[in-house]
Amino acid sequence: MPIDARPLLAQSPVIPVLTISQVESAVPLARALVAGGLPVLEVTLRTAEALDAIREISREVPGAIVGAGTITREEDIQPATAAGSQFLVSPGTPAKLAAALAHVPVPVLPGAATASEAMALAELGFGVLKFFPAEPSGGVAFLKALQGPLPGLVFCPTGGIDAANAAAYLALRNVGAVGGSWVAPADAIASGDFRRIEDLARAARALRP
Repeated sequence: MPIDARPLLAQSPVIPVLTISQVESAVPLARALVAGGLPVLEVTLRTAEALDAIREISREVPGAIVGAGTITREEDIQPATAAGSQFLVSPGTPAKLAAALAHVPVPVLPGAATASEAMALAELGFGVLKFFPAEPSGGVAFLKALQGPLPGLVFCPTGGIDAANAAAYLALRNVGAVGGSWVAPADAIASGDFRRIEDLARAARALRP
């Protein structure tokens, strides 16, 4: 059975989705986000530096709960966990990948965008799902519609979520947290403006007392 991911989402209302292309920015970025009250960090496997960034954060930033996002193949799982990932996130979850993720030793947020996909993952024991891409897939209205027929599922919507609409998602009883990149703007990372990132994180943390 998959490890319950509900305690992970309880740590923070917003999970920063980070695409890191310079390893040297990983630690100060993570420190700023943790200082701002967002300890759960998703580093996407979209760059060659991602695994090294996860390794550095897990080693150098106390209080950070770092995981790997963009898990798209079964072959991504072992390198991600070996680098120190404390959770895994997939954008979508075909059957072969879902079966593999059901047995990893860390919590998983498998991606789903339809009711059928959510039901299939629930049958494998997943109680917390990533809803992606959230805004193009129906957003708040879609998740509200699922509350009745799928009351046991909790979602972490990601995709098109920002400071303007995050609160509407967090108000839903079947949303445990949201994921987004707005708390770590690329220009702030590039310029080393980690104070700005800390301030954005603090504001995001306040979305849910």
